[in-house]
Amino acid sequence: MPETKEPTLPDPADVTKALADIGERSQRLINEFLEKQANPPPHGGSPDPLNIGNAFLEMTTHLLSNPAKLMEAQWSLWQDYAALWQTATQRLLGGSPTSVIEPQKGDKRFKDDAWQGEMFDYIKQSYLLTARWLTQTVQGVEGLDAKSAQKVNFYTSQFIDAMSPSNFVMTNPEVLRATVESGGENLLKGLENLLSDMEKGHGQLRISMTDESAFKIGQNVASTPGQVVFQNELMQLIQYNPATPTVSAVPVVIVPPWINKFYILDLREKNSLVKWCTDQGLTTFIISWINPDAQLRDATFEDYMIKGPLAAFAAAREQTGSAVVNTIGYCLGGTLLATTLAYLAAKGEGGVNSATLMAALTDFSDPGEISVFIDDEQLKALDAKMAEKGYLDGADMATSFNLLRSNDLIWSFVVNNYLLGKEPFPFDLLYWNTDSTRMPAAMHSFYLHNMYEKNKLIEPGGITLAGVPIDLRKVKVPIYMLSAREDHIAPWKATYIATHVYSGPVRFVLAASGHIAGIVNPPVANKYCYWTNDRIAKTPDLWLKSANAADGSWWVDWLAWLGPYRGDTVNARDPKDGMLKAIQPAPGDYVKARST
Repeated sequence: MPETKEPTLPDPADVTKALADIGERSQRLINEFLEKQANPPPHGGSPDPLNIGNAFLEMTTHLLSNPAKLMEAQWSLWQDYAALWQTATQRLLGGSPTSVIEPQKGDKRFKDDAWQGEMFDYIKQSYLLTARWLTQTVQGVEGLDAKSAQKVNFYTSQFIDAMSPSNFVMTNPEVLRATVESGGENLLKGLENLLSDMEKGHGQLRISMTDESAFKIGQNVASTPGQVVFQNELMQLIQYNPATPTVSAVPVVIVPPWINKFYILDLREKNSLVKWCTDQGLTTFIISWINPDAQLRDATFEDYMIKGPLAAFAAAREQTGSAVVNTIGYCLGGTLLATTLAYLAAKGEGGVNSATLMAALTDFSDPGEISVFIDDEQLKALDAKMAEKGYLDGADMATSFNLLRSNDLIWSFVVNNYLLGKEPFPFDLLYWNTDSTRMPAAMHSFYLHNMYEKNKLIEPGGITLAGVPIDLRKVKVPIYMLSAREDHIAPWKATYIATHVYSGPVRFVLAASGHIAGIVNPPVANKYCYWTNDRIAKTPDLWLKSANAADGSWWVDWLAWLGPYRGDTVNARDPKDGMLKAIQPAPGDYVKARST
C-alpha cells in the first residue's frame, strides 16, 4: 500500500501570532464600518440602487400566474434528479454510467481530478442540474419587459455562480486536500489575504488578481521608450522613439479609452501594439489620459474631445511637420474619435488622413451585457453618487466589468486567494485590469445618458459639442473598422451598424476572441484568426457568411490597408528634435496616478 502522507501542522506559536494579528485587523475594519454607518453619505440613496428587487418581483408575479408551467419546470427537475440518483446508484454498484450533465467546455471550476470521484461528481452534477433548471425557469417566464428580463437573467446567473460548490471549503475537493495536507494553514493564510484585500479597499472587498509588486510602470509595463511632448489638464501626449532608420511621413496618433489606462496597448515588448508600430516605421503618438479627481468634476465629453484628440492631432502635426495624421481609436477612445471626425467634417476642417476604430461602439442600440447596469433608476443613483464625489470611482467601474465574467474575474480568485491561501500569480494584463481610473461626473453622466441610455450619437444632430451638431454621416475619411467576435463590451454586430453610416470608404475586419485578446494579438504570437470581406453586406451575418478567414493577427492586414495613407519615407524622428519641447520621458506622470 502507498504510504499515507501525514498532514503538516503549523507551529502553534505562529498560529497564535497570526490569529492575534487577524483579530486586531478585523477590529479595525469593524470600527471603520461602524463609523461609516454613523456618517452616511449626504445624498442618502436608494436601498436598492440597482433596482434588482422590482425586476425579481415582476418575474415572480408572472411566474406564479402560470402554475402549470411552474409545475412542468418542477417535474423536469425531478426527472433530472431521478436520472442522477440512478447513475449514482449504478456507480456504487461498480458500473460506469454516462454522466447526466457535464460542465460546459472551458469551465475551469471542476478541472481537478477529484471532481470525478463518486461523492464530488454527484455534488457537481447536482449543482449543474439545479443551475440549468433555475436558468431555464427564469428565462422561460413570459410577459417580462426586455430590461427586467435581462436583469433577472443576469443576477440569477450571479447567484448561480456564487453558489457553485467550488466556492466552499467542504464541497471543493482541492481545498479539502490542501487543508488536510497543510493542517489548515491554507485557510489561515486565506483569512490573512481576505483581510489584506478588505484593508486595501478601506472596508470594501478589493480582490487581488495579481501580484502587483511584480510590475512597475515604465519598467516592465508601459516601457516603450519615448517622450511626453505635449500636455494639458486632461492628457499627456507621448511620442515614441523611432525603431527604424527611416519612417513614414504621416504619423499615427492613438486615442485609447480613459476607462483604465493606455498601456493595454503597451504592456510588454512582445505584445505591445505601440512597439510593433514603431518597428514598422511609423512615428507613433499615444494619448495618456489623466486619472481625474474631484477637481475635474465639471470636465465634459466636449472637453475630452477638444483637449484630447483635437489637441493631440494638432500637436502631432506641429511636432512632425506633417499636414495630416493617421488615427487609431480603441473602445471608448474609438467612440470619441468617431465623434471628433464628425465634428471636423461639420467644421470643414481636415488634418486626418485615415481612422482606425477598434472595438468601438457608435450605435448603442445593442451595447451588450454592460447594458444590464443602464436604466433610469440605476443612472439616477449613479448621478447622485458622482455628484457627491465629483467622479465615479475606478473600483466601482471595475466591479461592474468583473461581474460580466464573475467566474473568471471574481470566484476563481476567491478560491485561489482565500480558500487555497495562495498568492495571485503575476500577470501583466490583470495588473492593468486592476489599475483602474476614475470618471469625471459631468463627462460620464453625459456619456451614459446620451449614448448608452438614449443612443443619441447615431442620430444626425443627436448631440451637439462646442456648438456643432454631430452627424456621423458626414465622415468621409477612410476608415478601418476592427471588431472582435466574442466581444462582450462592444458586440461586433452592434459596431458593424456604423459601416452603413460613414460616407467614406470603410473596411470592416472581424478578429477572433474578445475585447482585449482580439485586439492585443501580435503577429509573433501566431494566435487566433480574423475574417475579411472586401464588400460591406447589408447585415453582419451576411458579411460573415461571405467573409474569408485568415490565420494569425489582423495587425498585418491593417498595416497593408494603411499603406496608401503613410506618405513618403523620411528620416527617423527623435522626439527630442521636434518642434515641441520634450517634457519628460515616457510613460509620463499621468499614467502613474492610481485610484487607490
